[in-house]
Amino acid sequence: QVQLEESGGGLVQAEGSLRLSCAASGRTFSSYVTVWFRQVPGKEREFIAFISKDGGRTWYANFVKGRFTILRDNAKNTVYLQMNRLNPEDTADYYCAAGFDFGRIQTRVSGFDSWGQGTQVTVSS
Repeated sequence: QVQLEESGGGLVQAEGSLRLSCAASGRTFSSYVTVWFRQVPGKEREFIAFISKDGGRTWYANFVKGRFTILRDNAKNTVYLQMNRLNPEDTADYYCAAGFDFGRIQTRVSGFDSWGQGTQVTVSS
């Protein structure tokens, strides 16, 4: 497993931007695919974005396409989530996760065994 720590959350106005970071330590981060999920209290954790080990392949949930971008810098053991044109429905706790590369895009919570503690994002109207 790899240890993950998210940062960059906060309060932002609608139409604003935030950049979340997910810093990894413990194992070779470049060996893992990485994703971002989010969760609102009382609801299931929701897939947002996927990035392959080398960053060459990405995949997004429909509701963030064109607004969010997932990036990674393996030299810094960090994955980012650039969030633009935020709206109040994006308010949630955001989590990054890392997992084994099964050679396909992975979007299920069960596919990942390393999770960060989350960072809170609040978007005001």
